[in-house]
Amino acid sequence: MMIDTHCHLFTEEFDTDRSECIERAKSTGIQKILLPNIDSTSINALYDTEKKYPDTCHAMMGLHPTSVKENYQEELNRVWEELNKRKFIAIGEIGMDLYWDKSFIEEQKIVFKKQLGWAVQFDYPVSIHCRDAFDEIFSVLDNMTPIPRGVFHCFTGTLEHAQKIIHYNTFKIGIGGVMTFNKSSLAEVIEQIKLKHIVLETDAPYLAPVPFRGKRNEPSYLKYIIEKLSSIKKIDVENIHKQCFTNTIEVFKNIDIV
Repeated sequence: MMIDTHCHLFTEEFDTDRSECIERAKSTGIQKILLPNIDSTSINALYDTEKKYPDTCHAMMGLHPTSVKENYQEELNRVWEELNKRKFIAIGEIGMDLYWDKSFIEEQKIVFKKQLGWAVQFDYPVSIHCRDAFDEIFSVLDNMTPIPRGVFHCFTGTLEHAQKIIHYNTFKIGIGGVMTFNKSSLAEVIEQIKLKHIVLETDAPYLAPVPFRGKRNEPSYLKYIIEKLSSIKKIDVENIHKQCFTNTIEVFKNIDIV
């Protein structure tokens, strides 16, 4: 039994074979796929996907940092409205991204803080996007009480970054296809992290693992990430499944498992 904790299955990349992707995922043991929102333009597709596959797909609600622009308050208002309409599996995808554009760094901080606060208010976990922004995100979290539980999704940081995340005692580290890349140093970092701190994700359609690097990613490819993790940790695949499943349920407490 596996859970893909971060997958954009509602995006147009899956419009021609979404049902087939889900069937392929189920055939590999994936029971649940968690869907992080992007911004107001993605909400309808997010809801449509969840409605069509209610037993498998579960929506998050949030504003992605790369969508934080001049109209960030309008976007935040929409997130708040949606949070008050229904229940979600988490608040996400939220965080900070200083790789593409640093023009809205202060606005990103405001949006991140606000959504972290909502997570505490609603008792939801968060899915945190962090790209070239560990210091900025840690600064926000260090000045927050209480800190919500959640996942640092698509982790690509250093061992020191990982240790800092673990020290908060509320977060797991989301591991995906990057760990399988030949030139990635992530495997060396993961080797030194206990399995109890790790959850699994694809971030599909992005960052497909080897041997599909450069192609569209999909949830069924989670098995390649697990195989790589098994090789790194020298733990058999079955125990990887069990521990990572337990870790995921620890964070996403309101997920229904049948």
